[in-house]
Amino acid sequence: LIELSNSGASGSLFYVSGDDEFIIKTVQHKEAEFLQKLLPGYYMNLNQNPRTLLPKFFGLYCVQAGGKNIRIVVMNNLLPRSVRMHLKYDLKGSTYKRRASPRERDKPLPTFKDLDFLQDVPDGLFLDADMYSALCKTLQRDCLVLQSFKIMDYSLLVAIHSLDQAQRERAAGNSGRDGRGRPAAQRALYSTAMESIQGEARRGGTIETDDQMGGIPARNSRGERLLLYIGIIDILQSYRFVKKLEHSWKALVHDGDTVSVHRPSFYAERFQRFMCHTVFRKIPLKPSPSKKSRSGPAVPRRS
Repeated sequence: LIELSNSGASGSLFYVSGDDEFIIKTVQHKEAEFLQKLLPGYYMNLNQNPRTLLPKFFGLYCVQAGGKNIRIVVMNNLLPRSVRMHLKYDLKGSTYKRRASPRERDKPLPTFKDLDFLQDVPDGLFLDADMYSALCKTLQRDCLVLQSFKIMDYSLLVAIHSLDQAQRERAAGNSGRDGRGRPAAQRALYSTAMESIQGEARRGGTIETDDQMGGIPARNSRGERLLLYIGIIDILQSYRFVKKLEHSWKALVHDGDTVSVHRPSFYAERFQRFMCHTVFRKIPLKPSPSKKSRSGPAVPRRS
């Protein structure tokens, strides 16, 4: 196992398996309990919908060490180590205190937040029309599932690999792979971003087509070619009494609609709206030249 230094705000420890396939994460007792309650409905949903950005839980274990119970979950890995991520965002659709801390910014690959995204990528990320509608449909369905389980405070993890920047880095002789070499391509377990929204894993095969490693092709407003790696994370938060209390208190002090803790239906709607209107955009269609020539009388050409 390879330890990942980027532990979340929850204080969980993260490891990635050597074959790049799984993420191992420590969870609290309450989260482990909640996952067990969630399992029947979660399993049924996953069976019916291969197109999902929800985490894939492969196992929940309890290990005893030094008289303590340590609970760990095994999930699909969203970010292949063989692809260098140039930017990473944890997005909730909330703006209250949603900026990366100075300590986070000092990390080699910081995880930025909503306000950082609005500042760095004000025009959003552009996807072609089919990809955009597939992604938004998947997000819509996933949000409904989470809402039905009364889950909120989840995030969309968006990691961006810039193909153009990678090309420049290769030309400059800086591959940025920390000398770890290239791990084998991930096996297809509906675990890549592309398969999550298309639901077409070639089971057993690898997905290293066109060297995209399962990323979703996109562009930014400058026209740079990007690959996006995305997934919904932190879904083991149910809207329990403590969360209700937290929201009521925050709403008294701040505008209730901007805080991240919210009732599940509102949270799902705001999350979806932010992702499909602000973060992801449809590439605008250019008017076709043939239509222009058909309209209006033909103008004689001058020699």
